[in-house]
Amino acid sequence: MRIDIKHYLEVNHLTIYQVSKRSGYGYTTLHKSFNKPQSSSTSLNLRDLDALAQAQDKSMWEVLKELEENYLE
Repeated sequence: MRIDIKHYLEVNHLTIYQVSKRSGYGYTTLHKSFNKPQSSSTSLNLRDLDALAQAQDKSMWEVLKELEENYLE
């Protein structure tokens, strides 16, 4: 199971830089995480989920639900 983070960012008009600035997480950390190959055991971590939520003023569960419903490959 793979989550298409790049498509999620595109649809929500976000860049990794914007997510970094709005969430307070480092750009390099998020860039590496969002661009790494995903496996079934490392599809998305809590830091990434928290960063996406903070960048959009949403709860982590809201972002997770949206990712599960629309961005699983």
